[in-house]
Amino acid sequence: MKTQLGRFRIMAIICGINLLLLFFAYMPVRHFTHIVDTHRFLIAVPIAHGYFYIAYILTVLQLGVSKRMSLKSIIALIAAGTIPFASFVAERKIVKKYS
Repeated sequence: MKTQLGRFRIMAIICGINLLLLFFAYMPVRHFTHIVDTHRFLIAVPIAHGYFYIAYILTVLQLGVSKRMSLKSIIALIAAGTIPFASFVAERKIVKKYS
């Protein structure tokens, strides 16, 4: 994680995995079984996603400024952190382009 590209890769993967966990595990369990009401530790999933997403945004901004990306590209990368599987695709494209 010494380079900006390495930090971006790690954060894109972490944010993507956490978003998949949020969408396909936490949300269905919360809305269909109401188990979250009795197991309060499960609230850590959306809280962790919030912190990871903020770190992902800061990493994208750092990478975007250092690589002189267009504003459109930076916004697209930030949006990729909100769509399931998009952060994985974006990570692959950026790594291929800048490595």
